[in-house]
Amino acid sequence: MKLIVGLGNYGKKYEKTRHNYGFFVIDEFAKRNNFPKFKPALFSLLSIKDDVILAKPQTYMNNSGKAVKAIADYYQIEPENIIIVHDDADIDIGKIKEGKNRGSAGHNGIKSIIDLLGTKNFKRLRMGINNSFDSPLEDIVLKKFSKEEEILVSEAINEACSILEKK
Repeated sequence: MKLIVGLGNYGKKYEKTRHNYGFFVIDEFAKRNNFPKFKPALFSLLSIKDDVILAKPQTYMNNSGKAVKAIADYYQIEPENIIIVHDDADIDIGKIKEGKNRGSAGHNGIKSIIDLLGTKNFKRLRMGINNSFDSPLEDIVLKKFSKEEEILVSEAINEACSILEKK
């Protein structure tokens, strides 16, 4: 069994913000691969097909570990079979970096997951949101993408889905 988790914040206020990049990827991946409609479960929205679970935690970003741990425990999924998709302010918009066994680099959602799983031995797709603004990081992650950025984001989402399909 594999668990693919897109990080974000639920609710209208956060719907199209940079911090919801993980949700965007999971939604597109589910659509491209004909996953059933998301259903509420534990602290997340889940969709299950074959041996893959897609999840969008509804715990808010900083408590993502609660949902990831609950799902992993319930379905007996080892950390090395977990892929987390999330925004990363240190990467340019449109760029993606894959990683495994890395620290949180200040990302509170990842920190929560590491703390609650007790390991950093899971895979990650880090989606660039660009941190070249003259604003605090908390403000940057809650900004919406500009029209020009949306083109790069759409291309990156498609690339991320292709990467996930090979995992």
